[in-house]
Amino acid sequence: MAKVTLVFAGLLIALGLVSYVGTGSQHPTALIPAGFGVLLGIFGFLAVSPSESRRKLFMHINVTIGLLAFLGGASEAVRGYVHAESAGLQPDMIALAAKLTMAGLMLIYVLLCVRSFINARRTGKV
Repeated sequence: MAKVTLVFAGLLIALGLVSYVGTGSQHPTALIPAGFGVLLGIFGFLAVSPSESRRKLFMHINVTIGLLAFLGGASEAVRGYVHAESAGLQPDMIALAAKLTMAGLMLIYVLLCVRSFINARRTGKV
């Protein structure tokens, strides 16, 4: 699962950079997915360990980061859309797409982690 974490970290960093450039490099908040990606990458590298207890600790930290990123991305997407609609404005589609993409990626990641944790528990690799 640590290697999968590194893949998702790379995807989030790419998403952050693409959305930052897509907004004309004017909105540094577009780099938020990259920040989550860096965190996942750091703890993902730490999870690549022969020590089972160390790997478990860092993978639990990673799934917590993933859950927070999912909740943040989804809630900000909804909030941004509702705010724009209530003001009679067109929502920023690049920002909305980036938030929804981050939320979708993190939902998939968290579900994969939970499935992995359940499988490890069932097979006795606790």
